Amino acid sequence: MSLSKSDKNRITETIKNCLRDKFQNYRPETENMPFHYRLLGKDRIALFSFIQSLNTTFGISIYEPVARELARPYFKEVQTQYELEKVITVSAQKEIQKIMNRLSVNGEVNKKEEIECIRGVAQKGSKEKFKSVKVDLFLISKSDEVYMFDLKTVKPNKTDFISYKRNLLEWLAIYFYKKPKAKVHTLISIPYNPYGPEPYKRWTMKGMLDLKEEVMVADEFWNFLAGKGTYNDLLDCFEKAGIELRPEIDKYFTRFKNN
Repeated sequence: MSLSKSDKNRITETIKNCLRDKFQNYRPETENMPFHYRLLGKDRIALFSFIQSLNTTFGISIYEPVARELARPYFKEVQTQYELEKVITVSAQKEIQKIMNRLSVNGEVNKKEEIECIRGVAQKGSKEKFKSVKVDLFLISKSDEVYMFDLKTVKPNKTDFISYKRNLLEWLAIYFYKKPKAKVHTLISIPYNPYGPEPYKRWTMKGMLDLKEEVMVADEFWNFLAGKGTYNDLLDCFEKAGIELRPEIDKYFTRFKNN
């Protein structure tokens, strides 16, 4: 199942609005770069600076709104930057540390077992206030399964994956404190594969993340949100949005040429 024409138009408009909002509210750094200006022109330097800024915030600025729009027709609840409750038990924290210690020694990952271990202690022992990282994309399916996604850069390093893993486990503990019987999935999503068409190669996450249960890369993630074929249709939407916005973008950055 691919996106309908109306869905493609809706997603294309979402992309355009996100990018339009980004560059209309963008203010280039005021750093003086006289050699660069004379070599390349202030308009090109401003565009380069904008691209760097966009790369830094692409997740929140583009991927999250697009993911939200894609998922809306297919899930009961769809939220971005979702804030969980602020309670976790000491027993759950101890269990998470046990899991992390075990993974650092033998690297045998079984997310389903980890989920049940945390579920079993999520309401036991004293409780503490705990502010976790916001969930980038929070979904509840029509069958009441909960999916919490942490959208990440395409090339995280090994140290990053350790903190990502702990974060996924903490989300489980916090959610199970209120709803211990819920069916919950916590995952890392990587929006595209920089190694394509070869398989994603950055398996420094292996031994820390369950690659079948905790990771979705490129088409696996986007197709999950809205069905088979979504990823390729989404690429077309980005291309169309770029073509339609090009005159606006060119006009915007031309103003820096003579400044």
